[in-house]
Amino acid sequence: MKHPPKISSSAALLQIAISLWFVSAPLQAGDWPQWRGLNRDAKATGFDAPKTWPKELAQKWKVTVGLGDATPALVGDKLYVFARQEGDEVILCLDATTGKSLWQEKYEAQGATGPASGHSGPRSSPAVAEGKVVTLGVRGTLACLDAATGKKLWRKEGAPSDWPQFFTSSSPLIVDGLCVAQLGGPGSGAIVGYDLATGNEKWKWNGDGTAYSSPVLLTAGGVKAIVAETDKNIVAIGVADGKTLWQTPYAGRGMGGYNAATPIVDGQTLFYCGSGRGTKSVKFEKRGDALAASELWTNVEKSVQFNTPVLKNGLLYGLTQGNELFCINAQNGQTAWSAPAAGAGAEGGRGRGGFGSIVDAGSVLLALTPASEMIVFQPSDKAYTELARIKVADTPTHAYPVIAGNRLFIKDKESLTLWTID
Repeated sequence: MKHPPKISSSAALLQIAISLWFVSAPLQAGDWPQWRGLNRDAKATGFDAPKTWPKELAQKWKVTVGLGDATPALVGDKLYVFARQEGDEVILCLDATTGKSLWQEKYEAQGATGPASGHSGPRSSPAVAEGKVVTLGVRGTLACLDAATGKKLWRKEGAPSDWPQFFTSSSPLIVDGLCVAQLGGPGSGAIVGYDLATGNEKWKWNGDGTAYSSPVLLTAGGVKAIVAETDKNIVAIGVADGKTLWQTPYAGRGMGGYNAATPIVDGQTLFYCGSGRGTKSVKFEKRGDALAASELWTNVEKSVQFNTPVLKNGLLYGLTQGNELFCINAQNGQTAWSAPAAGAGAEGGRGRGGFGSIVDAGSVLLALTPASEMIVFQPSDKAYTELARIKVADTPTHAYPVIAGNRLFIKDKESLTLWTID
C-alpha cells in the first residue's frame, strides 16, 4: 500500500500562510467580486480611456468555459466563472493574465428548460469575499467553496420545481459574515441569511415570492438593511435578523411585468424601476424600530425590463425595454435625453429588447448589449454622444463586461475572452 508523500513542516506552514493571506487580503479597487462590481453599483475603477478609440481591441486569450449568462468575478489575479458544461454546473477559477485553469468544482444539475431553454446555463453571478466564493444555480442550488483551492465547504440543493418561471437569476450577496440569497419561486419564495463559514441558516424572510432581481445593501440611521425586489413587492429587511423594516407593493403589470432590475443605492436614497412602471426615487430614514421612505420623484417615461441603470454624477443612465439609451436627472427625475441603441436586440440585434449592461468607467460609459458590441458614450445630461462601437464577441453577450485597468473580460455564450485597450 502506497502512502501519500509527507509534507514538510515548512511546506505546510507555507500552505497555511497562503490560505490565511487569501482570507485576510483586502479587496482591491480594480476588483469585480460580485454582481455589478465591488459595491454592486456597476462602477469600474482605474480605467483610463484612450484619447482615440480603436476600431478593434487586442485579444490576449479566449477560453471555452461553458454555457451561461453569469458575470465572472475578478479578485486580484483570479477570475471565478460559473457556467454549464453538459450535465453539470461548474465553478472555474482562472488565472486572469493567462486564462489558465487553476481549479474547478462541479455538481450534476439540470439546466433551464421550457421558454428559458435557450439560456440553460447559470445567470446568477458568483460572490467572492472572506476567502470564499458563493454561487446560485438555475434551479436554486446554493454552493460555497474555498476561493483559494475550490474545496466544497457546503452546498444546499434547491427544492424540486421551486424557482421562478424563467429560473433563478438573482445573484447572492455576502455581508457581515452572511451569505444572503433569494430562493424559491413566485409561490414560495424566501430571502435567507446563511452563516458564510458553515452554511447554517441564521434567519429567513418569507413574506413574498421570488422574482429575478438581486438584493443590495443600504444603511440608514445606522441600520444595515437588505433591499430586495420580490415577486410583488420591494422590501428592506435587517441584515442582523431578517426582520421586515419596510415594504411597499411593487407588482409587475401585463406580459413581461416582473421584477428583474436591481435597486440602486446612493447613501440613504434608493432608485428602483420595472417594466411598464417607470423609475422611482425614495429616501429612507430610521423611524423607531423600522425604516420609513419618502418619495422624491417618479418618472413614468422611462422603464427598464432586464437592464439596471447606473448612477453617475447625479444622473441615471439606462436602457429601456424598447432598446433606448436614456439619461434621467437623479435630483428631480426629469428625462434629460434618450437615443436608440441600434442593434441592441436580444440575439445579435434580433428579437426582444431591453437586455444590456451599462458600466461607469470614469470618463466614459460602456454599454454592452446582446449584439456583442461595446458602445462607448459620454456621460452628459445635454445629449447622447457616441464615441465608439466595438465588436467584442461572435455570439450573444448577456453578462456584464468586467473592466480592470485596460483589461476587458467578456463572457459570451460559451467563452470568456480577455481584450486589452491600448
